[in-house]
Amino acid sequence: MFVFALAVVFKLCSIQFIQGDEYRSLAQQRTVKNVEIPANRGNVYSADGSLLATSIPKYDIRIDAMQPKQEIFNELIKPLADSLSKYTGKPSSYHQNTIKEARLDKNRYFLLARNISYSDYIRIRNFPMLELGAIRGGLIVEQTTRREHPMGGIAERTIGYEKIDDDGNVTRPGIDGAFGVKYLRGTNGKRLKQKIGNGQWKPIVDYNQVEPQDGYDVYTTIDVNIQDIAHHSLLGQLEKYEAEHGCAVVMDVATGEIKAISNLGRNKNGNYYERLNYAVGESHEPGSTFKVMALMAALEDKVIDTSTIVDTKNGRKRFYKYNVHDSRIGGYGKISAARALEVSSNIGLATLIDDNYAAQPKKFLNRIKGWKLHEALGVSIIGEGEPDIPEPGDTKWSKNALPSLAYGYGLNITPLQTLTFYNAIANDGEMVKPRFIKAVKEFDREIEVFEKEVTNQKICSDKTLNEIREILKNVVIRGTGQRMYSENFSMAGKTGTARIEYWMKDWEENPRYISSFAGYFPADNPKYSCIVVIHRPSTSVGYYGADVSGPVFKRIAQKIYTETPLIDEIESLEVVNAEVEKEFESFYKTAQTYKTIMPNVIGLPAMDALALLENMGLKVKMQGVGTVKSQSVNKGNKVKPNQIIVLGT
Repeated sequence: MFVFALAVVFKLCSIQFIQGDEYRSLAQQRTVKNVEIPANRGNVYSADGSLLATSIPKYDIRIDAMQPKQEIFNELIKPLADSLSKYTGKPSSYHQNTIKEARLDKNRYFLLARNISYSDYIRIRNFPMLELGAIRGGLIVEQTTRREHPMGGIAERTIGYEKIDDDGNVTRPGIDGAFGVKYLRGTNGKRLKQKIGNGQWKPIVDYNQVEPQDGYDVYTTIDVNIQDIAHHSLLGQLEKYEAEHGCAVVMDVATGEIKAISNLGRNKNGNYYERLNYAVGESHEPGSTFKVMALMAALEDKVIDTSTIVDTKNGRKRFYKYNVHDSRIGGYGKISAARALEVSSNIGLATLIDDNYAAQPKKFLNRIKGWKLHEALGVSIIGEGEPDIPEPGDTKWSKNALPSLAYGYGLNITPLQTLTFYNAIANDGEMVKPRFIKAVKEFDREIEVFEKEVTNQKICSDKTLNEIREILKNVVIRGTGQRMYSENFSMAGKTGTARIEYWMKDWEENPRYISSFAGYFPADNPKYSCIVVIHRPSTSVGYYGADVSGPVFKRIAQKIYTETPLIDEIESLEVVNAEVEKEFESFYKTAQTYKTIMPNVIGLPAMDALALLENMGLKVKMQGVGTVKSQSVNKGNKVKPNQIIVLGT
């Protein structure tokens, strides 16, 4: 027993004096910890400063029922309950009883209000007892933030978010996600919390040890008016044709700024919402919109010209192992290359490309690669789809691959890639990278500015460019897009109708299509380019690009110019008029010469004479209006302050 007692004494001394600091530190770690306080993410704005996404602070208010001294608790419990009653609408007695029970139960983390706004937080923290703070009143405040999109579902996917799940996996779609880490996220703060049992932690004091620093604000290129037009134009057509999903993008021709981007998919209830960013992330066979690239390659390589005649037969022609059909029963017969594109003849384009490139397919593909259509655009938004254009040596390459490419099959590119190419046609051959961001700011201070980025100075010769622009204009006037034609408003572009999953056995019974239209407006002096792509429209309603996607393009174009305010810019307000300048010089010289001597004001405009004489300290009486014809004091006479002068007109 004596030895055992000595061992206990030795161990106690060892813990106290040798290992004491280590155990005290361990106890502190288990009962007190630094908790990260998330910083508010920066705001996302449209081009005109409208708010697209913001972080809204929310607050939970609790009370440590054991913290206030008994006399303070007894004195202020009823006033506190009365204030809470006015806020919640519940009886004062209810709040008195629940808070008293919390004190009896030694509850140090009793909830008073959850998920309230900043204004409500300020109101509650000034209630009796709580206004004494954390030490004397037991106030516990916990802040969280919630991301809000003031425009609702419009462009929600493009605006995006950054979400971290319970396993630490991060999802970052859209602008918010792309710029979240570098700019929007900010720096988290720290706050000391103490463990109070049952896995609960309460703040030790009512301030942060390290204050969080809010993220920077991001200013996008989105125009809220054009975005609203694109969203509702696309939505209406998706509903009409009962389509699976679709997208619409509007780009500023000169700068590459994305003014609107709408991506709508259908849920199981048949409602459409911003489900995925199809315009950026979805690669698919473009169909007939790719015929423009094919024809331009042949024109630029000078293997054909626009007047080259091609025989489209009777609307059906066999290329190696497969038959190719045109949409028109009976075909178009012998037509020019330009007309083949206007009427979107699959046989016409396939024949032109196969006849001139079958022996050297890489020549055609090198032209396509020169436009970088085989590469992703490298836009800032995460999740861009990868293009896929086969070439000789690939498993997907065959003799049929080349004629198939001519009318947009056997390759995959994104809608945004297609739009970028059409935008270059509208922009006199200069290809610019699509841009979603204008600047990053901290209040009014610019952190980073994003300028126009040119990816190809000139995609083709002026001759090819002028020819293709004329054809695209004629597509709307007399080609596949003629239903879109308007005498009052000019548009240019190309329709596209592509079969999808055509290898499936049930395709004949259940055909599936992608309908599209890509182009720009106005046709002669383009301001905006636009692409509309709609997947799986109901074939019982319609599926051709001119019928399904074309009206969306036309509606967007017309509404932009009828509903978007026009801004006239004045280069300078300083207009120089020689005659006016001469009169002013004369007036100024007279004003400087005559201080106490009456000047000659006959011939001056009445208002000029009035200003001149009153600045000399004289009192002027006018008789009539117009030009001064007489003055009561003659020129050269000495005048005195406040002397009355009568001017006749």
